[in-house]
Amino acid sequence: MTSKGRIYFISCSNAVSEERRGLIEKTADLVRDIGYEPVFTNCIYGLSRGPLSYAPMERAVELMKCFKDLETAMIFDVSGGDISNGILPYLDYEAIRQSKAVFWGYSDLTAVINAMDKVSAKRSVLYHPLNLVKDPWLSQAFTDLSENGSTELFDINHVFLRGKYMRGRLVGGNIRCLLKLAGTRFWPDMRGRILLLEAFRGAAPQVSAFIAQLSQMGVFDEISGILLGTFSELDRSGQRPFLKELILSMTRNDLPLAETEQIGHGDDAHAALIGGDYVVDNGKAYLET
Repeated sequence: MTSKGRIYFISCSNAVSEERRGLIEKTADLVRDIGYEPVFTNCIYGLSRGPLSYAPMERAVELMKCFKDLETAMIFDVSGGDISNGILPYLDYEAIRQSKAVFWGYSDLTAVINAMDKVSAKRSVLYHPLNLVKDPWLSQAFTDLSENGSTELFDINHVFLRGKYMRGRLVGGNIRCLLKLAGTRFWPDMRGRILLLEAFRGAAPQVSAFIAQLSQMGVFDEISGILLGTFSELDRSGQRPFLKELILSMTRNDLPLAETEQIGHGDDAHAALIGGDYVVDNGKAYLET
């Protein structure tokens, strides 16, 4: 079988525990079976090196090696946590712009994905690549994407809380990690965008503070709509109604608002293409082709 290119595995945020090695190897087997060559970077595990694992410059250098390899098809970031924004000053954004490689990552990688969208106009996938091997449907959806360009993995079922229709480029992701970009040159252009928001950590007081910050920054005056994903800690405590009431009360009455259970930290979550053009209509959010 002729190789479709390389898929690099990397951790640009917190180093990954050795306990996840088996899952990473299983994901490598999946991409190998589809026809890609899996390649492991020098920055994946490294917890023994200290609380920050690899230095920001080290992680940035490894990531740029992936983008500059002409055979790279995708980059799978298998990490999450807190420290991905440390690499942002050290990235070569022009090289990222010119690369055909597609970056995949979730949670804390929201900061990297939105920075690349802002500076390099680089579309990236908000998704945890290791979930691909946890569900047969997800494995098949990824296979179909790689073999015939099917975008079913990016389809998102939703329910509107206000309005009936949204259309625009998608921005955002994990709310806590997105806000790390506030006040920096990496903060995304929100004008006319659909803002995707989800969270893993954060009870009602923390989420309320995040939403208030977005409001005070004028974000809700610029965007064309909001798509709420899962808020894991808040949802587990039965406080989803609080979130919906809060968003409705802090946004203008004509701003469309929808919610979905298919974007977030769940193992069955679908992918979202940050920088992609979406239509949110009639129960389905989908990429425009």
